[in-house]
Amino acid sequence: MSSDIASAQTGAPALEFQNLACRFEVPGGTYTATEGVSFTIGDGEFVSVVGPTGCGKSTLLNAAAGLLKPAEGRVLVFGEELHGLNRRAGYMFQAESLMPWATALENVTMSLRFRGMSDAEANEMGRAWLKRVGLEKFPNRYPHELSGGMRKRVAMAQTLIADPDILLMDESFSALDIQTRQLMENELLDLWQEKKKAVLFITHDLDEAIALSDRVVVMSAGPASHPIGDFPITLSRPRDVAEIRMKPEFNDCHKAIWGVLRDEVLKSYEEHRTHI
Repeated sequence: MSSDIASAQTGAPALEFQNLACRFEVPGGTYTATEGVSFTIGDGEFVSVVGPTGCGKSTLLNAAAGLLKPAEGRVLVFGEELHGLNRRAGYMFQAESLMPWATALENVTMSLRFRGMSDAEANEMGRAWLKRVGLEKFPNRYPHELSGGMRKRVAMAQTLIADPDILLMDESFSALDIQTRQLMENELLDLWQEKKKAVLFITHDLDEAIALSDRVVVMSAGPASHPIGDFPITLSRPRDVAEIRMKPEFNDCHKAIWGVLRDEVLKSYEEHRTHI
């Protein structure tokens, strides 16, 4: 069932966190990474989560993917409680996730082959997706033969070719230089604009969050991190992430969000400094 049909039938958001708490056993006791986390992401909505280092941003993403079972609360996917892996989501990791022994085309089409699609059909779709991310001339290149930005394009095509209803992204462009990063951000927005999938985007970069998103959720410093701000971003679309930063409305958004985020960053800094 497509996300459009699911939303129409249930009236539910694509992704919902209800009073979520995630805890981990550590030497000497239990660490509470997140507690009391409640917010939603509508179908077709692009939501970024920002917060200081160690505030549990990636923990939330892993809970949304079904890779982590919460200690309390629950995750809902189109109104249904998540048990096990979230098979309606695609996950684009921060770390390199391409198979080094596979070509760009083989990496992009790997999930299709696992699902039983014929080689001919998978290759046709894979070449189409490589073209969409500007890599149609490099289907037979291995990851070590591609630049960092090109590898990220392959990873994006690898994730989106499966047509997930929800896209989960964990600081996916943080390792790139600023020029390549802005190109990738614009490519992501162009692809997102076509089908308007729900996106949960984790980033430490407030400028990136504002430039990409419909909403920005701010998390408190940990432990027991939780949302302390939820800001709508009303900048017009389509957007160019470099040009949008020049607009006065962008600066207004940045000022409002940073006013909430700044104190949490300072708290996190002091917490980490005392444990050095």
